[in-house]
Amino acid sequence: MTGTIGLHHELERELAAFCGTEAALVFSSGYLANLGAVTALCRPGSLVAADTANHASLIDGCRLSGAEVVDVPHHDTAALEKVLAGRRRPRALVVTESVFSVDGDLTDLAEVRSVCRRHGAGLLVDEAHALGVVGGRGEGALGAAGLAGSPDTVATVTLSKALGAQGGAVLGPRRVIEHVINTARGFLFDTGVAPACAGGALAALRVLGREPERAARVRAVAARLHAGLAAAGLPVAPARAGVVSVRAGSARHAVAWRERCREAGVEVGCFRPPSVPDRFSRLRLTARADLTDDQVDGAVTVIADCRPG
Repeated sequence: MTGTIGLHHELERELAAFCGTEAALVFSSGYLANLGAVTALCRPGSLVAADTANHASLIDGCRLSGAEVVDVPHHDTAALEKVLAGRRRPRALVVTESVFSVDGDLTDLAEVRSVCRRHGAGLLVDEAHALGVVGGRGEGALGAAGLAGSPDTVATVTLSKALGAQGGAVLGPRRVIEHVINTARGFLFDTGVAPACAGGALAALRVLGREPERAARVRAVAARLHAGLAAAGLPVAPARAGVVSVRAGSARHAVAWRERCREAGVEVGCFRPPSVPDRFSRLRLTARADLTDDQVDGAVTVIADCRPG
């Protein structure tokens, strides 16, 4: 209702231009951006086809929408096609991430969008881990695939990862963003992003625009991390963006591994229940453009040496 100032609009205009969409709307967090997008685009009587590996914020948005939600096996476009072909609901939305937050794997967005178009479904893509990393300029996976700006596609981003600020945004056709403005409770009834955070995100976005090599460096760091960990015999998931994931035997092993790394001077993420099922507990590493090759190699050595026996 109140709190929006010119700086927010300036950020929205530049974010939309950078990502290749008509318009954007800034929320106070990426979590609320996902809730706002899903609940604004779906309602009782709609069908949502959601990837089973989606982030909690997308899952909660699906639950709050009141729509019929069908979980689609991870990256299974044949299953997605079957769900959409057999639906009884007139409106359908496919909800997925471009870069998944746990393993860092990428969705084949061109294939998913083709399935959506064959069956008249909209597409919502969470680009939280793609902005600033994927694409020649870091514009995200939709832009890299030539799908940004499509009339049937909406994206969400967070401002707290590659841009190092706080907040989130929904991006898409102007008419869709106008609809989100007037229907998303997470926008209407929440406090606006603090001007300092909006200004920080805008400044970072401009740096990214001037220095696109930063996105390429993130991918190179991730590839080096992956190669080093794989060479050390660790169960590491393929690195396609900036996230590198290493499986641990259990939640207990994951926590102990993280603590040993921390004591050795390397900070790593730890995914365990309730974030993931126990058998899928892991360390999650985030590549950064400012890491040197020596730092990456040193981190690999520490992570390999600290693995629980």
